[in-house]
Amino acid sequence: MRNYLVKTPVLLKAIYNRCVWHINEHANSVYITFDDGPHIAATPFVLEQLRKYNAKATFFCIGKNVEEHPAIFQQILDEGHAVGNHTFNHLNGWKTENFSYFKNIKKASGFIESNMFRPPYGRITLNQAIGIERMFPKMKIIMWDVLSGDFDIALEPNACLNNVIQTTKPGSIVVFHDSAKAWDRLYYTLPAFLKYCHQKGWNMKKLNF
Repeated sequence: MRNYLVKTPVLLKAIYNRCVWHINEHANSVYITFDDGPHIAATPFVLEQLRKYNAKATFFCIGKNVEEHPAIFQQILDEGHAVGNHTFNHLNGWKTENFSYFKNIKKASGFIESNMFRPPYGRITLNQAIGIERMFPKMKIIMWDVLSGDFDIALEPNACLNNVIQTTKPGSIVVFHDSAKAWDRLYYTLPAFLKYCHQKGWNMKKLNF
């Protein structure tokens, strides 16, 4: 039984209203994002698929992975995509003391120049959200309104595709993962989803704050 929601509830968006959950402007656009990279195999695959549709996306990168794969990270930038901070060590905010959490974000910022931050697992306390506003005043906390579930090893690839097709609409911020864990579902779902968005006539844009 899964312990995550594909579509983010309105109540959660209201409670964490400091965070960006969807984009109201650009009615004919969707915003595809990728977490946890760069990865030696998954990220180049993602870039290749995006290239086929002239699609732009946003990659929320782990600082440690950027340090290990700087050339792939640079390729993301060179191909015109946006990047965001996803902490240095993929920390769970609910299980991390605030000072350590902020310090880890700052460490990641030494490798990832961005004013966008996404908390790993989407788990961040209200105090941490307020603290980020104070310590990093230009930084926006980016969440999502569609979670593909590609990280769920119990999820069949076609079910992952159904997750995003049935819930994505213009203005949606959609989450995939360029990671080893997500690979089986990402490999199947991403090309089909990009084709679906293209057929709908939606622009696939990167986030810009």
